[in-house]
Amino acid sequence: MSSVLVVGGTSGIGREFARMRAERGDEVVLTGRDAHRADTVAKEIGARGLALDLARPHEIAAALAGLGRVDHLVIAGISRDENRVTEYDIDAALHLVTLKLVGYTEVVHTLQPRLHDDSAIVLFGGQAKERPYPGATTVATVNAGVTGLVHTLAVELAPVRVNAVHPGVVGDSPHWRTKPEQVLTGLRAKTPTGRLATMADVADAVDFLLRNRSVNAVGLSVDGGWLLG
Repeated sequence: MSSVLVVGGTSGIGREFARMRAERGDEVVLTGRDAHRADTVAKEIGARGLALDLARPHEIAAALAGLGRVDHLVIAGISRDENRVTEYDIDAALHLVTLKLVGYTEVVHTLQPRLHDDSAIVLFGGQAKERPYPGATTVATVNAGVTGLVHTLAVELAPVRVNAVHPGVVGDSPHWRTKPEQVLTGLRAKTPTGRLATMADVADAVDFLLRNRSVNAVGLSVDGGWLLG
């Protein structure tokens, strides 16, 4: 049985991964910004819930104070951001940069004494870093930053392994499943596999990155080859 912490585990892929590991019999702790929601979701899947807001990094150490040894750490918390350099929203940009770069790093900093030589970490990036779109100014920037963060953490924390997963369009995720069917059909047509990634696909990829002891400092794309389309 492994001890697993999923930061950002109350919805979407984070929740799917936490559920999978809890069903396997692991000791899972998940976090969300709202304490009640974190507790509710945790009880539904057989885990423990904590309140933690990645965008408030000064409060992260206190939020994780009661946590013990960590075998597997997954930081899946994200924020949807629409920002263009022509209409730049500085506050929105600061929020996302803080959440995904400073917040991610502070979680690892806080937990570093509770990691061990066989611990593994997976951070969440995204494919906007490779294929930006109008409005992805900050998203593309921070997802590229995740790659740099993975590299430096893998060096600083060695032999702890650190990897990233970069999902493409995840068709059954809360964000994408409400999109018009013609939009999803067009995306499938541009994907070599003919299907969109699922939350289960991404959760399985995260699990692989955590388990395989020879995979380190890599960014794994889970997009069905969408970038080739």
